[in-house]
Amino acid sequence: MQRLNDDVTAFNHLTDRTQTDRIEHAYASAQEYKEALEALRRNTGAERSKPQRTLESEVARSEEVEQEVQEELYPEPWELNNTARSEVELLFFNRVPKVGSQTFMELLRRLAIRNQFGFHRDAVQRVETIRLAPADQQVLVSLVSAHTPPASYIKHVCYTNFTRFGYPSPIYVNVVRDPVERVISWYYYIRAPWYYVERKRAFPDLPLPDPAWLKKDFETCVLSGDRECRYLEGETHEGIGDHRRQTLFFCGHDPQCTPFNSLEALQRAKRVVEQQYAVVGVLEDMNSTLLAFERYIPRFFQGSLRLYWEELNTFNRINRNAFKPPVSEAVKQIVRANFTREIEFYEFCKQRLYMQLKALRDTSITLPATTSNLPHIQNNYYNYNHV
Repeated sequence: MQRLNDDVTAFNHLTDRTQTDRIEHAYASAQEYKEALEALRRNTGAERSKPQRTLESEVARSEEVEQEVQEELYPEPWELNNTARSEVELLFFNRVPKVGSQTFMELLRRLAIRNQFGFHRDAVQRVETIRLAPADQQVLVSLVSAHTPPASYIKHVCYTNFTRFGYPSPIYVNVVRDPVERVISWYYYIRAPWYYVERKRAFPDLPLPDPAWLKKDFETCVLSGDRECRYLEGETHEGIGDHRRQTLFFCGHDPQCTPFNSLEALQRAKRVVEQQYAVVGVLEDMNSTLLAFERYIPRFFQGSLRLYWEELNTFNRINRNAFKPPVSEAVKQIVRANFTREIEFYEFCKQRLYMQLKALRDTSITLPATTSNLPHIQNNYYNYNHV
């Protein structure tokens, strides 16, 4: 009987009711008391007013909990903000070719007027060298650092470490593009008639290319196994650099960065992006790119999103190649098979961009649906540090 009284006492304590002799003698057990109380609630409508648990409500609650957990997994903005780690108000845009960099350069030129900072770019060169010897890197660093802050400098060149030469680290930015679409764009860009007209005007003694080479289309180049379109892993282009790859512009000037589609170049490029670049934008998502530029580098990019859309027609005409024919998906798939690590790097940059925006925890920011699995790829996102 002591056990029964203990159960009733415990139940009464939970329901904030005071135990009485009447209650103790009216019910033979605590279970009967519970059943009677539940019946009373049903008859008085108390139970009906209680929120009902349904499959829909449970799914909704599960989604809410998952969203809360995901938000906790996102890093804080300061953890992804390399702008704060720069040592000088100097924006260095070592632009990758054929990623809309002409558009971004014009955007920066206009923002320089609005936001009051210096705009500088390298001069047109007869031969554009993107991989530099250490002595040439030092010359470049000295040239860029000579500009009075706040200032921006734009050039096609591999990632260059300023601190290695005793200069303060700038704010690094860049943009990437789907690597296969980019290499197709590059292929036809260097064959466009207006490209050679411009080059001939700047350098009259430049010889014109072979007409057969100019007429060669990309699909034929790939399907015939032409050396220009084979994209063999480990292959190295000596001399001025390999414009087929985006990773080269982030990996750096070292010889280990030159083999095509190599694992080491990929891992170095990822590490540099994570540790050095304030923002790496994605051409296919201008909204997210410019929003990240504005939020993480406001000194230079404040108002960029609005300016871009206000002047969309102007920006869309910049460097547009009307001589680029369509390429079949079948041929693109053949090329993609050899661009595995270039594609991985592109996806890495895209995920990092979306991670930066997610970290802001701003409900007004809408991202593509494909970013819903970002927290689940965080382990992969940081794996390169252990390679």
